[in-house]
Amino acid sequence: MSDEADLIEPARKLFAGPITFLKSAPALVHLPDADYPEVAFAGRSNVGKSSLLNALTNRNGLARTSNTPGRTQELNFFDVGGGGGEPPTLRLVDMPGYGYAKAPPAVVRQWRFLINDYLRGRQVLKRTLVLIDARHGIKEVDREVMAMLDHAAVGYRLVLTKADKIKATDLAAVTQATAEEARKRPAAHPDIIATSSEGGLGIPELRAAVLEAIG
Repeated sequence: MSDEADLIEPARKLFAGPITFLKSAPALVHLPDADYPEVAFAGRSNVGKSSLLNALTNRNGLARTSNTPGRTQELNFFDVGGGGGEPPTLRLVDMPGYGYAKAPPAVVRQWRFLINDYLRGRQVLKRTLVLIDARHGIKEVDREVMAMLDHAAVGYRLVLTKADKIKATDLAAVTQATAEEARKRPAAHPDIIATSSEGGLGIPELRAAVLEAIG
């Protein structure tokens, strides 16, 4: 973790610089060229992914937030760094939320195929951050995605969201339980990051983790 601690200030500077929306990809044929390292964000619908991305980038409207679960139905790509003719340092990928039971079955299948094919086939994908609601812990649908990542040998890290919504003792317990599950997974990073989009908890560490992931 000392390496990531050293990255907190460089990561702060990076995310304080240019961050621009690149494109949305409703299917693999629409993916941008695989020119730059990518870090993807995955999570159940309503886990707070858009709010976390906005907090991470210190921009209120970068990722659309909605009270309607399942609104994001495509891969959204954002360039981080660069500008002024310089190439980006990395790309963030906002993935469709999974596990939304009220979505039509055909839409659920489309999301699953898109996520599965992207995760398995994207050579520049350096890490996936799997967001877990701290109030609920890991659900079975999260385990399905984790198993898919393990099988594809795609490195991932578990990030707790909405950590400010529960008591400190409960947060400590869910963090420990999440870490214990991560240690059983071959492709999972062993360290858990607890975050709060509203209070800023863990945001500097998350930025550093993104920078660390691209090496």
